Amino acid sequence: MQTVLAKIVADKAIWVEARKQQQPLASFQNDVVPSSRRFYDALRGTRTAFILECKKASPSKGVIRDDFDPARIAGIYKHHASAISVLTDEKYFQGSFDFLPIVSGIAPQPILCKDFIIDPYQIWLARFYQADACLLMLSVLDDEQYRQLSAVAHSLNMGVLTEVSNEEELERAIALEAKVVGINNRDLRDLSIDLNRTRQLAPRLGSGVTVISESGINSYAQVRELSHFANGFLIGSAMMEHDDLNAAVRRVLLGENKVCGLTREQDAQAAYEAGAIYGGLIFVDSSPRAVSEEQARKVIAAAPLSYVGVFRNADIADVAAKADALSLSAVQLHGDEDQSYIDALRAALAPQVQIWKAQSVGDTLPSRNLNHVDKYVLDNGQGGTGQRFDWSLLNGEKLDNVLLAGGLSPDNCVEAAKTGCAGLDFNSGVESQPGIKDASKLASVFKTLRAY
Repeated sequence: MQTVLAKIVADKAIWVEARKQQQPLASFQNDVVPSSRRFYDALRGTRTAFILECKKASPSKGVIRDDFDPARIAGIYKHHASAISVLTDEKYFQGSFDFLPIVSGIAPQPILCKDFIIDPYQIWLARFYQADACLLMLSVLDDEQYRQLSAVAHSLNMGVLTEVSNEEELERAIALEAKVVGINNRDLRDLSIDLNRTRQLAPRLGSGVTVISESGINSYAQVRELSHFANGFLIGSAMMEHDDLNAAVRRVLLGENKVCGLTREQDAQAAYEAGAIYGGLIFVDSSPRAVSEEQARKVIAAAPLSYVGVFRNADIADVAAKADALSLSAVQLHGDEDQSYIDALRAALAPQVQIWKAQSVGDTLPSRNLNHVDKYVLDNGQGGTGQRFDWSLLNGEKLDNVLLAGGLSPDNCVEAAKTGCAGLDFNSGVESQPGIKDASKLASVFKTLRAY
């Protein structure tokens, strides 16, 4: 067993003995009732499954989330997760068994107890605290221990997530007839990440096994690509390290998507409910989707999107004033703004307001090397035309700060998502008429983006 892991497991054995003294099995065993939330079924649907994790800290990153509130986290996860993982290890992850009933009481999904389980006592304890499944790591258990522990879990109607991290453990999982196999992309010797582990090991598992890819998953592009190999993903740090947890979940499950040209409160609500992160407000008088500051204020109050103001060759003082007055998350420049304009604008904006630059794509991709630009929006023409450019130009490009715009609709959004851009920018393709969004088209687009 590797050194980091060996130390953790040795400490866990000490913890188990101390907890047995403090809370003997005999004191609660008769109060344990079998689980009624079916972990295996929850992960077996046609859609890619997500086990979203409540994790305050880790050995590789230290404290990940200072304001760790399991109730608040569960309130967000319950809208997206297939199951919810809760770290209960105290020493290395600052977890607690007390978190399990908090999460279980808020979210209806099966709750996974994530710990270094080496003793049947821990499984009884997990079920007593309302866990519906437990993690068993083949890197710390021999076959006999695994059989004993999984039998205890199954006797309590709990599921087992069987974790493997190399070929030898994978072969053991197959021989042990594990129903759900988690492939850990993290090397437990040096804590490095290699997503190729999922690509290499997953095809060896039979169709009757649910494959979960664990560790290092932090983007929608990764999820789309790896969903060809895995039935689902366990994701923790990529959610926990962001202040805006709701947006973090949407970013990974759906992409960093924006609905632009919002003019009505109900359209902002429909965009948010469908799964958008950003809402676009156009301050260009010639646009059929132009809004006044007063109109924008009403739209912003209607839904908790991150709002982006769209400007074209506007006075810098006016852009900065609107960004400040409306607490915009970003300003998007759609004209001939050059580096000197962008530098001056950066100095005039509050530090937290991002600058996005729209670029028109013709026969070739424009260079994306401007200073102080946080994101690029690649469009055909100056936006709102409903036309698309040749997306094959994006092949092989680094697109983690690029939103794709131009002619996006329910019919082509999957093809657009496969380009690997950080997100999509919807406008005319989700409207019934200019400036009037169609709630059913919005719902359809995001439902399609989630169907991988």
